[in-house]
Amino acid sequence: MTERAIKGVLFDLDGVLIDTEGTYTQFWETVDRHFPTGVEGFARVIKGSNLHNILHTYFPTDEMREQVTQMLDDFQRDMQYNYFPGAIELIDELKVNGVACCIVTSSDKSKMAALYAQHPDFASHFDAIVTGNMVSEPKPSPECFLLGAKMLGVDIKDCVVIEDSINGLKAGMASGAQVIGLYTTCSSEDIAHYCHMTAKEIDDLNVQSILEL
Repeated sequence: MTERAIKGVLFDLDGVLIDTEGTYTQFWETVDRHFPTGVEGFARVIKGSNLHNILHTYFPTDEMREQVTQMLDDFQRDMQYNYFPGAIELIDELKVNGVACCIVTSSDKSKMAALYAQHPDFASHFDAIVTGNMVSEPKPSPECFLLGAKMLGVDIKDCVVIEDSINGLKAGMASGAQVIGLYTTCSSEDIAHYCHMTAKEIDDLNVQSILEL
């Protein structure tokens, strides 16, 4: 057990709280077939990046960016946002124990609106929510997690980041937080070097294991 007092937990969204990463992988693979980027493993490479960064890095024309954005809007409006078992229960238990909770996601406003439509009480479980449009640098920059800690009023060193993507884990480590990596998206071997602790999925964690990190 460390001497630090964990006061905040910063959760990624996709692949951590909601089971969508496999669906997004299929979507971006489809996009890559329509508009070939030439990037090997494109869908994997962009995990954790926000839409603005993806569009302006890999799709060079306004027309391509508009088409990809429309494809994504249509896709996200119709997809299912299913919670991983134990996700909301863990968040609520953390809050009962005095730990502030924040979502830190690369998702845009359109995606979050679709999520709220399916789960109207989603935002009420959190003390703050950071979305991709609120930061200038996408993961692996730590900017998003530093902002999340600031919004909670907690020192980042007293926070735990829970992530699943390599870019997200790198961002968490760079922020100065303690980092838990979930291998819902990547293998445990792939993420082990980018976090302080690994778990298979959110249901394998509990308040004690987080507070003792």
